[in-house]
Amino acid sequence: MENNTRQELFPIVDEQGNVVGSATRAECHSGSMLLHPVVHLHIFDSQGRLYLQRRSMNKDIQPGKWDTAVGGHVDYGESIEQALRREVREELGITQFTPIHNFTYHFQSSVERELVHSYRTIYEGDIKIDPVEIDEGRYWDINDITEQLGKGVFTPNFEQEFRQLIAVIQSN
Repeated sequence: MENNTRQELFPIVDEQGNVVGSATRAECHSGSMLLHPVVHLHIFDSQGRLYLQRRSMNKDIQPGKWDTAVGGHVDYGESIEQALRREVREELGITQFTPIHNFTYHFQSSVERELVHSYRTIYEGDIKIDPVEIDEGRYWDINDITEQLGKGVFTPNFEQEFRQLIAVIQSN
């Protein structure tokens, strides 16, 4: 990963999401367990299929794994919605969509701790992946995703969130 991205400045938040400080990407991903906010967007098509991205092999966390359509960090001084719209534009070239908030939750791996703001949308337009961020992207049938859970195909974060997402959708 390039040095300049490791120096990106992220907000550090408390358990409720209030900004209490800032730290670099490198600090947040070093095992410090500084809680920092991220945004995720799950993109469904009209047939109910879910778009997933295969993370670039250059990523510092979970390279090459299939993941949420859009996932990214909130920059220091940026709102959750601003971050969501920026990440969707940067990663997939999408500028017009209506996000629906799913839930917010804490995720912890061996190297970081995130406050995840999860959204979904239905989208039928063009998708132009950023080849620096994403190796590949495609729509998956929900049953195909379910069959691959626990087999190392997806990021652990996606698997946890996918189960919650399906429960939320089924309850509506």
